Amino acid sequence: MRNFATPKNIEPPVLRAISQNLMKTKISLFLSVLIAAIGLAGCASMGSSNTKSLLTASGFREKTPETAKQKELYAAAPAYKVQRITANGKTFYAYKDEKNGTALVGNESNYQQFEKLAVQQRIAQQEYQAAEMRRDAAYGWYGAYGGGIYGPPAYGPPGVRYGAIR
Repeated sequence: MRNFATPKNIEPPVLRAISQNLMKTKISLFLSVLIAAIGLAGCASMGSSNTKSLLTASGFREKTPETAKQKELYAAAPAYKVQRITANGKTFYAYKDEKNGTALVGNESNYQQFEKLAVQQRIAQQEYQAAEMRRDAAYGWYGAYGGGIYGPPAYGPPGVRYGAIR
């Protein structure tokens, strides 16, 4: 039967190494959460410019309201939202960019392309966030179990170094 290390028989340097690893893990987790929160706040402010970029890439054209009727419809439309509009039997989509005083206008195929690009971007963003989370989680495991040249001595009875190169 193996003699597993307990707090009573762990050497003080090993205890220090364990507590330092735990503290590093807590700090990296806190920083990861903080960075994610800042990133999400940044994403919220970039939402309208991102939507505009996707619409432009999908083939939507920027138009400025010129006639009195167009100006009236533009004023009534909600800002920074894609709206479906049917007029004279034709369906088209419009996005009001209130800051520039313009509207991005596209047809059904443009809108389908926009939806496709938005889904692709969402998937890419989720994959990136998952990779970041995996990297941050893995960071806390490096050297956690000791093992000779890769970290502090492994846990065991005082004076015995498991994992050391012989």
